[in-house]
Amino acid sequence: MTTSTRGATKVPAVLVLEDGRTFRGRAYGAVGETFGEAVFSTGMTGYQETLTDPSYDRQIVVATAPQIGNTGWNDEDDESRRIWVSGYVVRDPARVPSNWRAKRSLDDELVAQNVVGISGIDTRALTRHLRERGSMRAGIFSGEVIAPETELVARVQAQPQMKGASLYEEVATQEAYVVPAVGEKRFTVAAIDLGIKGMTPHRMAERGIEVHVLPATATADEVYAVSPDGVFFSNGPGDPATADGPVALMTEVLQRRTPLFGICFGNQILGRALGFGTYKLKYGHRGINQPVQDRTTGKVEVTAHNHGFAVDAPLDKISETKFGRAEVSHVCLNDDVVEGLQLLDQPAFSVQYHPEAAAGPHDAAYLFDRFVSLMEGQRA
Repeated sequence: MTTSTRGATKVPAVLVLEDGRTFRGRAYGAVGETFGEAVFSTGMTGYQETLTDPSYDRQIVVATAPQIGNTGWNDEDDESRRIWVSGYVVRDPARVPSNWRAKRSLDDELVAQNVVGISGIDTRALTRHLRERGSMRAGIFSGEVIAPETELVARVQAQPQMKGASLYEEVATQEAYVVPAVGEKRFTVAAIDLGIKGMTPHRMAERGIEVHVLPATATADEVYAVSPDGVFFSNGPGDPATADGPVALMTEVLQRRTPLFGICFGNQILGRALGFGTYKLKYGHRGINQPVQDRTTGKVEVTAHNHGFAVDAPLDKISETKFGRAEVSHVCLNDDVVEGLQLLDQPAFSVQYHPEAAAGPHDAAYLFDRFVSLMEGQRA
């Protein structure tokens, strides 16, 4: 939980990790305290999209790019209604933002949304530590809340772990809404919001799809009330092992053989629905420069990622599931993590990364066209 007041660059701050490692710097954004899982993101651009990505709920994000805030903050690039990160860690904040769309500085926006951050620390050393030890619980403390380190470490260690955390309902919409098709309407899609980013329904709308965004708790009756040509399951935060409701809903969608597409959390939901397990990665994939191979074409793509969990499915064979044959369609070339699944006997597939990638890269945008092709095939 964050409690904060207006920040100032001369206010001392400290980042405390659960294993006792500490980093001292200056307050950035709001002043106070915050807790979350410390993770690092390797993107050199797109910090506004990162901060407003609901998949970062309850995480303290470390920016590996040395200088952050150069382009300020605008009113167009938010991926959701608010900043979701628990805290923000940067090395060298830009002194003056410079962009023709900027309305204010990043620091001002962090203050306005009560996001506690820290600057002026060695983010390279911190990132190396997290790579070696793994993502872990952390806290940022600034101003009057700073206390002896032993006390701060104990407070961090008292926080809940990310493993076992059910967070998707915290970030999802409470009311259904519609994103109309751009131009002629060709299809209707029911999109299950597990932490959806704003660019995702936009990418579908660009392809003539009317998108009905439904709450994470939507039932099958509510999904099929919109007469969907396809069903989409979005990205989202937390441990997929807790998402029994979305798994049950996807199971029913698969039983009806409705064209299905999932990304990120949606990929993990498909994995569970097919009978595969999920597990927590040591430090996850977060950034916009992850190499992934589409095994169906052999093409290698540079892709945008934000996930700390993955599907445990065999890479070397086709698996038999209760919905027919399934295979791993995409794999990360850095570490062989499963990055996509597809069914061979009915129209369903998913990827672990983000093909909408508002901040880029756009190598994987074709996946929305693949979804359109599935719906066209089903209609035919």
